Amino acid sequence: MQRLDSHTALFGVIGDPVRHSKSPIMLNRAFGETGVNGAYAAFHVKPEQLAQAIAGVRGLGFKGLNVTIPHKIEVMAHLDEISEGAKAAGAVNTIVNDGGRLIGYNTDGIGYVRSLKEEAEPDLAGKTIVVLGAGGASRGILWALAQEGPKAILLANRTEAKAFEVASAFSPDYRISAIPWEELQAACASADVVINTTSVGMSPNVDAVPLDPSWLKPGSVASDLIYNPLKTAFLRQAEQLGCRIHGGLGMFIYQGAYAFEYWTGQPAPVAAMREAVMASFNQ
Repeated sequence: MQRLDSHTALFGVIGDPVRHSKSPIMLNRAFGETGVNGAYAAFHVKPEQLAQAIAGVRGLGFKGLNVTIPHKIEVMAHLDEISEGAKAAGAVNTIVNDGGRLIGYNTDGIGYVRSLKEEAEPDLAGKTIVVLGAGGASRGILWALAQEGPKAILLANRTEAKAFEVASAFSPDYRISAIPWEELQAACASADVVINTTSVGMSPNVDAVPLDPSWLKPGSVASDLIYNPLKTAFLRQAEQLGCRIHGGLGMFIYQGAYAFEYWTGQPAPVAAMREAVMASFNQ
């Protein structure tokens, strides 16, 4: 246990719900490993309390904050500055208090792409990528994927109008386009990477799949943002059909690692952070 004193820098995560979050376990381990005098906690903030919560961050001098569902879009109105990546993504998941100015970043997308490249597909240039789901997490990932120079990014969502709305918000240079739901099977058949950004398959509904894994071509990458369970039904079935698979744990760890680096200016102890999260699954 770290010792807290009057010099301890305060950090946290806000969300509704937030009790399930493993961010406190991961970030407090990071502070301990690096000798940073910091403490991190989870705060349950309902939508109607968001403005008060951000005012509290200012008033109490919190050094940084993570933001999770459902506040990633709405929190932007309460900040002083939004980074280019967060603007493009239309969502903020990390706030840095820079001398009283609150600056919003999106580390979801860059964390996801770093994990995907390290664990499954090192080179995304020229690839065709299908992204399933058009929620807050999807936006950050679409922006970060586009920076890698893929051939095309195809976005599908059950509510088709939402997919077309999200895709149209990005520059045409990013090669992000929405497709009707009925074209998803054909798109998956020719895709190099298929990514589930929805919550379908998350605990406790662990038998659900967001799409039929048999639609994917063997050798392609099946990726899922969910990290509880560590291997979803979608990934299990895709692996059995000859696909390479990529789970959501790496994204979770790296989005936290980038946040740590923005807050402290130090390299994040990624191995220790991963170890702490993995250990928490066994408790």
